[in-house]
Amino acid sequence: MRENLPKRAEHGGRVRWHRTREQGELLDFSANVNPYPPEVPWVPDPSALKDYPDDRYEALKEEIGRKFGRDAAEVAVGNGSVELIRAFCYAMLGTGDAARIDSPTFAEYEMAVRLAGARCTADDSEAAVRFLCNPNNPTGKLHSRQEVLRVLDTVSGQGTCLFLDEAFIELSDPAQSVADVAHENLFLLRSLTKSFAVPGIRFGYAFGTPELIEKVETVRLPWTVNAFAESFAIEAFRHYDLLEESRERIARERAWLCSRLDALGLAYAPPSANYVLIEVPMEAEVLVGRFLSRGILVRDCRSFGLPRHIRVAVRTREENRQLIEAFEACLP
Repeated sequence: MRENLPKRAEHGGRVRWHRTREQGELLDFSANVNPYPPEVPWVPDPSALKDYPDDRYEALKEEIGRKFGRDAAEVAVGNGSVELIRAFCYAMLGTGDAARIDSPTFAEYEMAVRLAGARCTADDSEAAVRFLCNPNNPTGKLHSRQEVLRVLDTVSGQGTCLFLDEAFIELSDPAQSVADVAHENLFLLRSLTKSFAVPGIRFGYAFGTPELIEKVETVRLPWTVNAFAESFAIEAFRHYDLLEESRERIARERAWLCSRLDALGLAYAPPSANYVLIEVPMEAEVLVGRFLSRGILVRDCRSFGLPRHIRVAVRTREENRQLIEAFEACLP
């Protein structure tokens, strides 16, 4: 029996769990999904359920490849981005290996590293993999394309692989993406479900060299992208350009929300995507409980090592007004 397993990572988006206990509707600011998703003309086809999915997902990968100018052999798909994080780590790391992860950031990187038998390090010279989230979760820090390419150049010179997570860049500034860059030391992760606001279907995708993708696909469990998720994803990528309107509307709402936070005297990390990391004048757990009593769920950031911070998603104007009203009522 394996011992010393790491504790499961905490995540936002637990609104279903809370609803069953609170006996009421909740406004979920804890999950960073697009409040203005494109309309995708997709209707589930029950006949798709009678067969196994094509585990090579050739039609889906070709659709993704056309959108990003990549060959289908350079595309991996998975049951959410977390599956691809774990598959990558199992393929690339083992006992005695190390990975560099700068905190605070998405907890699943460290979880996947440790489950693969590897460890974390702050020393670049020891690292077989360097993790970078752009824009970062939870801080919202966005690195420019030039900065990312400089990091890639540095780590590749050390024989290190750069794991670049661009899960939120579609809702931030896709001009800073390096999804068009094919490099033997780069594995780039994306998440369709956040940008199209369908986290329930669980769909992530990634880019890498054909050799690296083959390793990841070998580790990934078969048939993990179900038939409904596959068909929705194909249709969504055909409407991918509609995300430009989402970004524009999110930017306006983010500016409005930040102006209200300024008026309340609250400090926050400069945001670039559809969420804001806010420093609060009390233990986060206390404020989260007060918000919950008012029917609002926010992200407690203690699991990021930030005991006096919460993260809130940018939502619609009326929903953001309700959040600000809750701040006014709940702050000392």
